[in-house]
Amino acid sequence: MNADDVVWFKSTHSQGGSECVEVAWLEGGRVGVRDSKNPTGPALTFAPAEWSAFTTGLIDGEFLRPPRAC
Repeated sequence: MNADDVVWFKSTHSQGGSECVEVAWLEGGRVGVRDSKNPTGPALTFAPAEWSAFTTGLIDGEFLRPPRAC
């Protein structure tokens, strides 16, 4: 896949700022993730099973911070 063919997108919950994570659907079911502030910089690439595990963890609350003690 040519890098020019990749379509990156942000969450619909983004407020239009430049501090966002962008995602792209890649060949073979892989998923690319990059920093919107650095679109020509490196991107992480996840296999389908890795992306599925990550998104399942988000939905299940696995990445929520514990409450801070005052």
